[in-house]
Amino acid sequence: MKLIFTNENRLLVELARSKLELAGIPVFMKNEFAQGGSGDLAPNQTWPELWLERARDFERAQKLLADAEDEAGGDWQCPDCGENNGAAFDYCWNCGEPQPVH
Repeated sequence: MKLIFTNENRLLVELARSKLELAGIPVFMKNEFAQGGSGDLAPNQTWPELWLERARDFERAQKLLADAEDEAGGDWQCPDCGENNGAAFDYCWNCGEPQPVH
């Protein structure tokens, strides 16, 4: 087994899991219920982890997850004031300019 994805946000791990399973890549989730150990363990040790059941699927799984991230978009720079904005913002938090459409 080989680790393919981990994140503190369980929803993002579940989305990655779904994406890989729909592509026919078998995965296994570890630390699914480990967040109860927060405080006693380092925070990143309780994050859910997505592991591939077959190491030979690693490159294909990496590509699928990278493509999904590209489709979701990323951070963007405001064309009006030059401020960097997170992917979740549709409008510049500094000046209110809408995110440019590509």
